[in-house]
Formats: sequence, C-alpha cells, structure tokens
Amino acid sequence: MKLLNINSSSNRTGSVSAQYGKQLIALLQETNSDLELIERHTTYSDLPFVDEAMLGAFFSKDTLTTEQEQAIAISEALVAELLDSDVLVITAPIYNFSIPASLKAYFDLIARAGKTFKYAQTGPEGLLKNKKAYVVISSGGTAIGSDIDFAGRYVQHFLGFLGISDVEIIKLDQLMMGADQKTQEATEQINQLVQQSLN
Repeated sequence: MKLLNINSSSNRTGSVSAQYGKQLIALLQETNSDLELIERHTTYSDLPFVDEAMLGAFFSKDTLTTEQEQAIAISEALVAELLDSDVLVITAPIYNFSIPASLKAYFDLIARAGKTFKYAQTGPEGLLKNKKAYVVISSGGTAIGSDIDFAGRYVQHFLGFLGISDVEIIKLDQLMMGADQKTQEATEQINQLVQQSLN
C-alpha cells in the first residue's frame, strides 16, 4: 500500500497540521507493515502556478510539442504519483480563511481532464476511485465547517470532484482559543480512525 503525504505548511519545524499528520502516518505504519510512504511538500517543492504554456498543453488536441511536454512535466509527474497512491494524508493550515497558495497550486496541477477526472454526459466525473484521504487542518481562529471556512469544505469538495469520496477531516481548529482540548480531540480521532482502518 502506498501513502502519499502532502504537506502544505510554510512552517518547517512547528507546524501543528504537519505534526498531527505525522502522528497519523506513524500509527498507520505500525498497523500496515507493507506501507510505502511518499512525501510531497507543496511549499518547498517550488511548484509553479499554471501559466499559458501549461494551459495550451492541457487542452491541446494535437500531438504535444517538446516545449509543451516540458511545460507540463511537473503536472504529469504529480498526477502519476497520485494515481499510484492508495491513501492520501493532506496536512494544511488555514491561512486567511483558506488553504495555502502552494496547496492550491498543487490542486491546479493535478486536476487534469482525462487523467484525474473526465467530462461525461451528466457532468464531470472523478477518476480517482477507491482511494482514502485523511485531511488534517489547523487554524488559529477559523472554525472548520463554519461559514468562514473556505479550506476544509473546499478540500473535501475538490477531492470529491476527483472521485475521492472517502475523506476524513481531522480538525485542529481555533487553537488560539483552547489548544489543549482541540489537540486531545484530534489525537483521539486519529486513534479511532486507525482502529477503524483495521476492521
């Protein structure tokens, strides 16, 4: 089984979301001896924003030129990495009510028509079936699931768009208003989720 950990925090050493993502991964490794971990850091991987050259290649109906192939090489690699994974652990802090820009850049690079989703007669259809996703989200003041949360609901919707419907949100929200209780609840939730994965 392959687990892809996508870390999007700008905080290399003190990220709460990354810390609890690692806690979850460690428990999953303990219960799955064959687990292969792949780590991707969106902030420190120098992921590009989608530009005109990429768009031209994404929507080209002709054979791609060498320049177009080079333009989307990172997108192709990220999509292949994602397709090859069975489980996702996405860790994301909330910055100004939403996800970090680097995570949005990552999402833009993996949302590929014909690869991760397709257009059917009834509308878009996700192609990433039978994958499990854990999303660890932290915030200082934003309540996850509230009207001002444009992170948790967006990530869950985006994953569903790609066909990943089995999504667990691990909340570490409003830490400036009571971190001890929130971290304890997150630890208990992680332990319960890992136990459920064994059943």
